[in-house]
Amino acid sequence: MTKKRIQTKIAGSRFTFPVTAFIAAMLFAAAYLTGHDIWIPLAGVALSTLIVAEWSNSNTLIRIYSSMIPCAYMLLSILSAGYYTSLSGFLVQLCFIIMLYCLCRAYQDHTATGWTFYGFFAIGIASTLFVQILFYVPLLWILLFTKLQAGSLRCFVASLLGLITPYWFVAAWLLYTGNTDFFVDHFTAIAHFEPLANVEHADTKMLLSFSFILILSLTGIVHFLRKKHYDKIRTQMLYEALIILDIFTIVFLVLQPQHADCLLRIFTITTAPLIGHFLALTHTKITNIAFIVIVLLTFVLIAVNLWIPLPNFL
Repeated sequence: MTKKRIQTKIAGSRFTFPVTAFIAAMLFAAAYLTGHDIWIPLAGVALSTLIVAEWSNSNTLIRIYSSMIPCAYMLLSILSAGYYTSLSGFLVQLCFIIMLYCLCRAYQDHTATGWTFYGFFAIGIASTLFVQILFYVPLLWILLFTKLQAGSLRCFVASLLGLITPYWFVAAWLLYTGNTDFFVDHFTAIAHFEPLANVEHADTKMLLSFSFILILSLTGIVHFLRKKHYDKIRTQMLYEALIILDIFTIVFLVLQPQHADCLLRIFTITTAPLIGHFLALTHTKITNIAFIVIVLLTFVLIAVNLWIPLPNFL
């Protein structure tokens, strides 16, 4: 009988998720003891990881039992939480995950107006905090009609209502407070672009994290495209939608890095299933070594972002 490699043992173990959660809690505790503000990142990572776990399980994103997707997401989220601690950023991250969960539930259901409304309602909430997320909306409509195969006139109208509903509440509050200039300033900001690929907005730690997640993303994409015939058609379609969102986020982040606070979080969300699929479903000696290297590099970069000052070479 062939001896199981450490990658296979960890990827298929029922103890992987609780152990990873314990390690994450210890990392946050260590960050707190060294003076970091951890409460917003801790709450954001904990809540969003639970939603990612449910999203992964309900859609069977990995065809065997494995908690690699929520574990990968948890650690990659801590990676960026080391230097991005804004409440608005974590709310945008949470809304994006909820959107994915809702739209995946609408798969091949042309009458899923409820799930479509909730998904775009989440994006609408996120847009009140990060208006540039509206650039994703046309792409989400295309994916709704193609990869998710849930497009219909009713669902399209539901998506529009979901997008604008948060602004009804915002408008009521603004009328009450008398701040009538908010909408003008808010929506004109979407047309403001910095010079393309302006690295002045990116420090050394951000570039290290982005480069690492980019390598994971490309690894996951290549692996899935090579092995997707082993998955069900539904799983293939969902992953193809994720790959499109992943590539769009990469391009967006490279061209406008001043939005890294929110975009790197979204990049983490779309990359976690891809690298999780790779780690759970590969079994060779080379991928076992890659698994160990990925885990070690993740903890090294977490330590760098939390505790080790780096000079800015930009």
